[in-house]
Amino acid sequence: MTVSDKQTAAEKRRASKKKGLVIVNTGNGKGKTTAALGIVMRAWGRGMRVGVIQFLKNEHARYGEIKAAKKMGVDWIVTGDGWTWKSRDIDESASRARHGWELAQERILNGDYDVLLLDEFTYTIHFGWLDETEVIAWLKANKPPMLHLIITGRYASQALIEYADLVTEMCEIKHPYKEQGVTAQPGIEF
Repeated sequence: MTVSDKQTAAEKRRASKKKGLVIVNTGNGKGKTTAALGIVMRAWGRGMRVGVIQFLKNEHARYGEIKAAKKMGVDWIVTGDGWTWKSRDIDESASRARHGWELAQERILNGDYDVLLLDEFTYTIHFGWLDETEVIAWLKANKPPMLHLIITGRYASQALIEYADLVTEMCEIKHPYKEQGVTAQPGIEF
C-alpha cells in the first residue's frame, strides 16, 4: 500500500457515513430471531435503547429470551396468539398482527429506540394481513434516520429485500429434529 493509498483509505474512513440500518433475517433455516436478538443484546450492552415486538408468538409465552429481556429492562411486546398453523381463529391472528403494526408505528414515530426488532414481521405481509407497498412506503417516510430496524421471518419479499440495507438468508443444511428426532430444547430454541 502506497502513501497515497493510505491517505485514500483514511479519507474514506473519515467520509464514511452512519445511518440506521434496515436489517432483514429471512429464510427457512433456524436462527433468524436468534441473530436479531444478538444485535439487541449487543446494542443494549452499548447503552442503546432497544425494543422488541413479536407478531406471532403467543402473548402468554415465557421463552428464555423474554425472561432475559425483562431482567435487562428491554421493552418487549408480544401481540400474537401463537403460530398460525395452530390458530383457532385466523381472523383474530390477523387482527393481532395489525395491532402489532400499529404499536410498531407508534414506537417508530416516538423516537424512543435506537434498535427495534419486529420479530416474525414478514409473515404479516406474506399472509396478506398488511399491505406490503403501504408498509414499505410508511417506513420510507417515517423511520428515523438513525433507527436500526430489524425484521425477521420467512418469506421476505423481493420488495422488502430491495428496501433493506442488510439481508441475511438462513438456509437449513442439517437439523437435529430431522436427522436425530431431537426436539426443541430450553435455552437453545426457546
